Amino acid sequence: TLIEKTINDQLKEAGLLGQLKRCLKVEGVGFLTGARLLTAFHRGDFRNADAFIAFLGMDLRVSKSWQKDGRRSLTKRGDPEARRLLHNAAMSASRTEAWKGFYQEQRNRGFSTTQALVMLARKLARIVFALLKGQSEYQPKTS
Repeated sequence: TLIEKTINDQLKEAGLLGQLKRCLKVEGVGFLTGARLLTAFHRGDFRNADAFIAFLGMDLRVSKSWQKDGRRSLTKRGDPEARRLLHNAAMSASRTEAWKGFYQEQRNRGFSTTQALVMLARKLARIVFALLKGQSEYQPKTS
């Protein structure tokens, strides 16, 4: 599409196509998700993956009151489009051989579909962060 071509040209001009290709090797991460995470990564100087997750608004907030103790929700501070794309990437990844087990394990532990997908999305974001921070190649896990 025209949007993908424009994004591709912008990343090429910025010299980031190699890093995008690195992101695309992660199961579930497509062109738009990879490009969005790559630009988010370059918007800040993150000390660790937790800081990157917080920047995306995917960190957990635990609300404690006398009625509801320990309810967790996402802070949702950060890029809503990146969260949406990561959620879609997690839905896609949950069907792949590499991540189906992780997703099913969370469901078996009693987490809802949405909660399991958020866990997987956070995991994917951490992997992309590690790839970009360490300039390393993705090694899919083999079982």
